[in-house]
Amino acid sequence: MNEIKNWFNDYPNILAIAEIIGVLLLAFAAYWITKKILITAVNKIIKKTKTEIDDILINESVLKRISYIAPLVVITQFIYLFPFISEFLNRFTQAAIVFLLLLLVASIINAANELYEKSSSYERRPIKGYLQIAKIVIFILGGIAILGLLTGQQPWTVLTGVGAFTAILMLIFKDTILSFVASIHISAYDLVRVGDWIEVPKFNVDGDVLDVALHTIKVQNFDKTIVVFPTHRLLEDSFKNWRGMQQAGGRRIKRALHIDLASVKFCDEKMLQKFKRFQIIKKYIEEKEVEIAEFNKTQNIDSSEVINGRRLTNIGTFREYLKAYLKTREDISNDFTFLVRQLTPGPSGIPIEIYVFAKTTDWVKYEQIQADIFDHIFAVISEFELSIFQNPTGKDFRMFADREI
Repeated sequence: MNEIKNWFNDYPNILAIAEIIGVLLLAFAAYWITKKILITAVNKIIKKTKTEIDDILINESVLKRISYIAPLVVITQFIYLFPFISEFLNRFTQAAIVFLLLLLVASIINAANELYEKSSSYERRPIKGYLQIAKIVIFILGGIAILGLLTGQQPWTVLTGVGAFTAILMLIFKDTILSFVASIHISAYDLVRVGDWIEVPKFNVDGDVLDVALHTIKVQNFDKTIVVFPTHRLLEDSFKNWRGMQQAGGRRIKRALHIDLASVKFCDEKMLQKFKRFQIIKKYIEEKEVEIAEFNKTQNIDSSEVINGRRLTNIGTFREYLKAYLKTREDISNDFTFLVRQLTPGPSGIPIEIYVFAKTTDWVKYEQIQADIFDHIFAVISEFELSIFQNPTGKDFRMFADREI
C-alpha cells in the first residue's frame, strides 16, 4: 500500500488525472442514479394518483432538470482537489446550478399555465401573459446573478453596469429590440407560422409565409412576388391570418345578387302551380298553402284583394329555393353558418346574399364551387319572374333609340 502511495507521489500528474476521472465518474453516477431512481419512482407514484395536477406540475421535463443538479453538487464537494482551478470551477458550477434552477422554475410556470388552461376560468381570464412576464423577470434576475457569480462581483454592481449598457443598446439597436419583442409576441401567441396565408394591406401582402426571422418576415404573394417587411410592423399594423379557415376545413362564400325592385310581386295561382313542379320546394309550397289558407280563414280575411291577409311572394319563394338548392349540394357544409338573407334595399335593388361555407379550402376548388352556384342562380332566377338589377348598357340605349325611331 505504501508502495502505491509512493508511486503516485513520484508521478503527481497521474494522481491529478486519476482524481479528475474519479470525480467525473462519481458525478456521472450521481446523475444516473438520481435520474433513474427519481424519475422511475416519482412516475410510479404519479400514475397511481387519480388527480392530473401532479402529472402536469411534476412532469418528466422537471424531473430531468432536477437530475442535472446532482452531478454539479458532487463536483462542488471535491473542488478542493483542484486548487489551481478551484476558483473558476466553483464559480462555474454555482452559475450552472443557478441556470438549471431557472430552467426548473420556467418548467413549473409552464406546467402551472397548462394546469390553468384546463380549468373553467381559462376562457374568461387567461393568465398566460402574466406568467410570461414573470418568466422574463425571473430570467433577467437570474442572468444578473449568473453574471455576478462568473465575474465575482456583487449583483447590485452588475445591475448598475447592465442598466447603463442597456441605455446605449436601446439607442443603437432600437429596431433590433423592437423586432425581438415582436418575435416574442408572435411566438408566444402563435400569431404567424411558416406556411400561413396572411394579408397585410399596408405592404400589399397577400400570400404564404416563407420565413419568420428576428428582423423580417418573408411572404410569397399569389402572383409569385416576394415581399419582405420588418417583423415589428406586423404588430404595429393590422393583418389577417387565414389559418383558422384552413384548420376549420371550410371556406366562406359571401356574395350577393341584386334583384330589381320592379320584378317583386305576389304569387298567383298559376305561379304556385308552376313552383310545385320544382321538386326541391314542392313540399314547402304545399305546406305554406295550407298554413296561409288556415290563417286567412281564421282571421276572416277578404281574399278578393291581394294585399289582404298572407300570401307568398316570388322573392320569398326564391330565397327558400336557394336554401333548398344549397342544402342539396354535397360541397356545401351544414355545420357552419348557413344563411340566405335579404339585405337593405338600395339604388341597385334588393340584395339577396348567400352566406355559406364550402367544404374545401383549396382555392381552385372553392372558386369552382362558387361559380357553379351562381351560374345556376343566374339561369334559374327568371323562372321566379324576377329580374337581376344591372345598370343600363350601350345595348339598352340602342334598343331604346330604335323604339323611338
